Amino acid sequence: MPETIEIQLKKGVLTLCVLALLNRRESYAYEIASTLSDAIDMGEGTIYPLMRRMQSDGQVETYLVESSSGPSRKYYRLTDAGRRALAAQTAEWRAFARAVETIVDVPAEPAAPSAQEGAE
Repeated sequence: MPETIEIQLKKGVLTLCVLALLNRRESYAYEIASTLSDAIDMGEGTIYPLMRRMQSDGQVETYLVESSSGPSRKYYRLTDAGRRALAAQTAEWRAFARAVETIVDVPAEPAAPSAQEGAE
């Protein structure tokens, strides 16, 4: 069964959403996953591989914060490359969304009479 458009859209904007969240404030993966789960119903397991890829791509960097209630947490913050990626992806998203809206919002044209109707 093919993926629904919703699943495809979520996958397509996931990096943008993570970059936007980290632009607001530094965070750890579970908190990011929870926010995305609440906002766009994105599965938690999707975030961890994405965070690793974003780190290897140089968009985020990590640091550890000690926790009094367990192991240290790995926090993520945007790098300059991450901020540039956010700006570029935001511009792409807005242009894409505007283009889709212009197509979706155009009212349907009245149906042309069929050749058979005209012959009657």
